[in-house]
Amino acid sequence: QVQLVESGGGLVQAGGSLRLSCAASGRTPSRYAMGWFRQAPGKERDIVAAISWAGGSTYYADSVKGRFSISRDNAKNTLYLQMNSLEPEDTAVYYCAATTRGWRYIRANEYAYWGQGTQVTVSS
Repeated sequence: QVQLVESGGGLVQAGGSLRLSCAASGRTPSRYAMGWFRQAPGKERDIVAAISWAGGSTYYADSVKGRFSISRDNAKNTLYLQMNSLEPEDTAVYYCAATTRGWRYIRANEYAYWGQGTQVTVSS
């Protein structure tokens, strides 16, 4: 079984920055893409960003392009999301997830492994 644990969420003012981390442990697949999703109250869980196993390919939702950056350190089994220029609309629970299907898969039901989530709140 794969365990994913997020950290780094919190309360920040609009225009500020946060860096989320996700540590993977357990029986991780030999190669797996990872992604960050977010879910606001009353809304669906949507992709924020995804990254390939080697880190050379990435995907970003239009709403975060130019502000967020996804990266991974496979030696540390850790995924990151650097969030800059945060907006109140970015307020949500952020989840990291892993899939063996590849980085081009961006729907929540295509990811088999999930963390418990970390709250990000951006005040105006």
